[in-house]
Amino acid sequence: MTVARYEQIASELRDEIVRGDYPIGAQLPSETELASRYAVARGTIRQAVAVLAAEGLVGSRQGARRIVLGSERSQSFAELHSFAQWARSMGYRASGSVLSSRRRACTAAEAERLSLTPGEEILTVLRLRRLDGEPVLVERTVYAGWIAPAVEKLDPECESVTQELYESVGLVFAYGEHLIDAVAAGSDDARLLGVRRGSPLLRQRRTTTSQEGRPVEWSDDRYRAGSVTFSIRNSTSANPLVRRAGD
Repeated sequence: MTVARYEQIASELRDEIVRGDYPIGAQLPSETELASRYAVARGTIRQAVAVLAAEGLVGSRQGARRIVLGSERSQSFAELHSFAQWARSMGYRASGSVLSSRRRACTAAEAERLSLTPGEEILTVLRLRRLDGEPVLVERTVYAGWIAPAVEKLDPECESVTQELYESVGLVFAYGEHLIDAVAAGSDDARLLGVRRGSPLLRQRRTTTSQEGRPVEWSDDRYRAGSVTFSIRNSTSANPLVRRAGD
């Protein structure tokens, strides 16, 4: 697969930021300087920097040099990306394995989240995700019954469920709602992630919907502490962050 030139440039700049060549608070070279360095048009540089901005590594203010904001594994909610897509954009190798998969009747709460009738059949999948071979995420995902057959046909070791479902049945994950909080690791999570029981985990509960507005999945994702951060950009004109009471 051919990698676009702006993606190559974004990858090189990302490596320099992570390496510390551009520390937090430092300015990146100007678009003109970067265009000269890479022998490309300034529009290509803008595309590359936009990738870094979406990842939360640099500020994206127009008309000024970009400021380095961080050098951690950061996932932005400005765009809807799967774990594997995000990992690739950050230069990491994502992998995963299905630990269990079974069909059962949905609960009332699951029915509400997925717009189903209580008792309808769903597919539950327990999946362990890794970055560069390191376990970082436990996913407990509930799929609506209509997409279950396609999910069951996937390779249990496939890198990206999102990409595979798009290629196999044309499913596009278009909308997502995310709830984020912290929980203590239970026995199963502690064993899978290699941490002590009771250790803090970052939990993301998400509902994902198709382009047609049809709920596809509901998932309880638990990240090992220190493995990733989440970034949310807001302004006076647009604020995607909503504070919710815990439940």
